Amino acid sequence: MSAVPFHYVDLRAFCYATEDEKRVEAALRTFLPEDVDIEREETEGHHGDRILVMSARLERADEVRHVLSALARLNDFQQLIDELDQRVDDNCAFFIQLDKQAAYKGDVELGAGLMLRGKVEAYPAKKEKAVATAEEALQELAEERD
Repeated sequence: MSAVPFHYVDLRAFCYATEDEKRVEAALRTFLPEDVDIEREETEGHHGDRILVMSARLERADEVRHVLSALARLNDFQQLIDELDQRVDDNCAFFIQLDKQAAYKGDVELGAGLMLRGKVEAYPAKKEKAVATAEEALQELAEERD
């Protein structure tokens, strides 16, 4: 992948009281370069239960490229590309939810538990331009993985 079409990528997962913190971190690390720190913020659920929010923001081109390369391992990667119009908002932000259990096992699947949000570079900053930019980059990734 030549140019990285994102200003940054945020990854976030919630670790509920019933979950093992190390497993949730391992799921997040499926998408992160080794040297990236994971921020932890403790909060409280509706019933007073502890929730740990784990997150990482990647801004360097190599880090973003690493996340996108991991994303390219999706079995339904073409579906992701086809859905870009629904996954990019009017602020040029790209959203995807990934399966936390699958990520813990090192697999990449659409699902729930891990949230990925990326700010797409688009000039001018319009949704249509962001979708086209993201599609071009993801299509390039798809070709690299085939």
